[in-house]
Amino acid sequence: MASTPTPPAQPDDVPDSYVGLAAPEAERIARERGWTTVRALPPGAIITMEFLQGRLNFEVENGTVIRCWLG
Repeated sequence: MASTPTPPAQPDDVPDSYVGLAAPEAERIARERGWTTVRALPPGAIITMEFLQGRLNFEVENGTVIRCWLG
């Protein structure tokens, strides 16, 4: 049987540090810090709840990050 691959480590980052930033700036910083996927969502967006290693999610209202979480 094949072994299960080990996912790459996520960046050592604090999601709350993005709250209050303009969405484009937050995305630029996230990519510089090593996030492979950055997703910006409007408040109340319906999304699936699967966890994706290396993804950072932003909830964006009026161009500003109001919430940030991993996966």
